[in-house]
Amino acid sequence: MSSYDDFYAIARKVPAGRVTTYGAVAAEAGLPGRARQVGYAMAALPDDHDVPWHRVINARGEVSPRAGGTAFEKIQRNLLEAEGIVFNARGRVDLDRFGWP
Repeated sequence: MSSYDDFYAIARKVPAGRVTTYGAVAAEAGLPGRARQVGYAMAALPDDHDVPWHRVINARGEVSPRAGGTAFEKIQRNLLEAEGIVFNARGRVDLDRFGWP
């Protein structure tokens, strides 16, 4: 299995209403320090995937900016808010409250 497949399998475990970080996914996959690689994997998902990519955020508890505009950031935030995730005034999620595991 490729590391991308490992990352996807881990992201699928994150329940609705919870988030994890790119770094946590990398560490659980046995690749600590490879948070950026997790980001690349999430960006490379095909259209017909079943991976809850929106539940993976950065270590600051923020939706990470993406090249090419803010459309995906807005989509990700909307998906998380629909699951009950709360963002503070600075656009951050409380990882102690909503983090997984």
